[in-house]
Amino acid sequence: MRLKDKVILITGSGSGIGKATALLFAKEGAAVVVNDLIEEKGQETVREIRESGGQAVFVQADVTDSASVKAMTETVIGQFGRVDVLFNNAGVSGVGAIHEVDEDAWDRVIRINIRGVFLPSKHILPYMMERKQGTIINMSSCIAEIGLARRASYSATKGAVLALTKSMQVDYAPYNIRVNALLPGTILTPFVENYLRTSYDDPEQAIQSIKSRQLSGELGRPEDVAKAALFLASDESNFMMGSPLYVDGGVVFGKNA
Repeated sequence: MRLKDKVILITGSGSGIGKATALLFAKEGAAVVVNDLIEEKGQETVREIRESGGQAVFVQADVTDSASVKAMTETVIGQFGRVDVLFNNAGVSGVGAIHEVDEDAWDRVIRINIRGVFLPSKHILPYMMERKQGTIINMSSCIAEIGLARRASYSATKGAVLALTKSMQVDYAPYNIRVNALLPGTILTPFVENYLRTSYDDPEQAIQSIKSRQLSGELGRPEDVAKAALFLASDESNFMMGSPLYVDGGVVFGKNA
């Protein structure tokens, strides 16, 4: 029960890493606020948590829309009185080199992946500042530290999130608020599986190619990232501030011979 009595809001927790994290956090004693744009997915996460004996509620909101995020924040504060941990997990991927990327597609990735961290933080931070207590986890990526072909928009956003995390930590350290970032490698989520099926003639060959980038020789699982998020959300990481936590199977700091 490493998160006993903590109120935790996880954006984009209807599937993938967000869902795995919500399930784990609830198991560890947290009251989990599940957020997703798609109500059906979010409610499914809540159902699974409750069936396992955990506590969860669903709040639908678009993390790129200020009024929507403000309403979500007011709902959560009204019900629980506080948010102990905010996990800015919601995000999308983007494929293509700069000259290949459609402008609307570029704007969408930038809007969701950066504005989707900015707005929940903006609306929840005043409540954390008032209590002089809180933890924020931002979802970056190991791509913020390396070059990867045809990932221009995605890498731009994840680099921005990492830089933002460090800046936020300086601003909010006086309020006893910790801000850290997760930097996963390639994680086999439903989104990635669908991308591989629709973008490659031989999805299995594509998987093997991706595996070869990682010293582990395997793709990560959503549960791998959830466990790292658990550490950052718990009091065990009290001395981590403005830090990147790599969960990448050895992509950034290793190289196969």
